[in-house]
Amino acid sequence: MRRCLMLDLKDSPDLIAEYEAMHREIWPEVANHLRTQGITRMEIFRLGTRLCMLMETDDSIFSDQRVADAEANDPVLTKWQSLMWKFQAPTPWTPPGEKWVEAALVFDLSRQP
Repeated sequence: MRRCLMLDLKDSPDLIAEYEAMHREIWPEVANHLRTQGITRMEIFRLGTRLCMLMETDDSIFSDQRVADAEANDPVLTKWQSLMWKFQAPTPWTPPGEKWVEAALVFDLSRQP
């Protein structure tokens, strides 16, 4: 399945630069976690302070709950998530207590005649 998730960054050029530097080579444990959870492809794009994450998953393995449980029970993943929140901010449309929020698909060329 393809998913598009959105998140904001704090409006600080220094924090944005640090966030991007950390994502040029993420911690090996984080990359391994993503792969073992059934995430087959992930890309994050930025425009200003808005992030867009495109993710493809193997739905025979992937579930949001499984990912959340794994992150909550692994001290390295918990540390990574806590560190990322230093840079991140919820969008104006993000429900309280959430981070990444799924964007609604409004157009798909492959569905056009």
